Amino acid sequence: MDFLTVGFTVSLLAAAITYGTAILLACLGELVTERAGVLNLGVEGMMLMGALAGAATCLATDNVWLGSLAACGAGAAMASIHALLTVGLRANQVVSGLALTLFGAGLSAFLGQPIVGVPLPTSFQTVRIPVLSEIPVIGRIFFQQSGMVYLSYVIAIVLWFYIAKTRGGLRLRAIGERPEAADAMGINVNLLRTWYVILGGALAGLGGAAISLDTNPGWVENITAGRGWIAVALVIFAGWNPARALLGAYLFGGVEALNFKLQGVGVAVSPFFLNMLPYLFTILVLILATRQSARVRLGAPDALGIPYQREDRG
Repeated sequence: MDFLTVGFTVSLLAAAITYGTAILLACLGELVTERAGVLNLGVEGMMLMGALAGAATCLATDNVWLGSLAACGAGAAMASIHALLTVGLRANQVVSGLALTLFGAGLSAFLGQPIVGVPLPTSFQTVRIPVLSEIPVIGRIFFQQSGMVYLSYVIAIVLWFYIAKTRGGLRLRAIGERPEAADAMGINVNLLRTWYVILGGALAGLGGAAISLDTNPGWVENITAGRGWIAVALVIFAGWNPARALLGAYLFGGVEALNFKLQGVGVAVSPFFLNMLPYLFTILVLILATRQSARVRLGAPDALGIPYQREDRG
């Protein structure tokens, strides 16, 4: 059967990377935010605003990279609200994040009405990397992708190196694990937390652009379809590690791609069942990870979700 052939498998794996890129970028943004000790449940709203800003800017400028930059700006602007509330005013992080998701969903639906269903003048296209794209199997999967996918490779690798191998990464881990110790060493904990929350929002916005400018060019209401929530759960699944986030995002992307591929070869599987699988897996991950013992094994930052003020050092 066609769906058992090598060609089908390679095509599915390539599509998994394409569809997993939006989740990967949002997950990396949430990972950085949580590493800094701040929980952000507003990823879905930030992705929606990023997707809208990316599509609108692309329509105005006929440039996908300017659209991507605008998406980062929209996500960062949303995240700055979260940073103000949770870091500056020490508001409840869960409540703030949920409020931003609702706010982003409503605002994007309202502002995006004029461009719903309007075709984009351009979108990200497949770019073949010379030499690498000709490698059997691997070349087709990894190096015949769009510019957005290649950008996500770079961001994931840079973040992994930054967190694991640099002094800045050590400070990031410190403010998420032992903020009082970091403060005693002269590190401005709240300033760094604010910076990483905003950076995480920018990456979430870019994840939204990966949908509206690449996999599903254009704008429709709720275009992210819950991918922001998957990204939040994926951080736990990945153990707050960018390398494992990469694999997890492609796993979710593969499930999404499988839906289209199986329909394309005529396999009679309900698309509703396939669409349910990523969210079912997300729920299972969250159930398992809420246990304190699981959080310790997975490596959750000790100060995650806990606002910091200097009086806490005593």
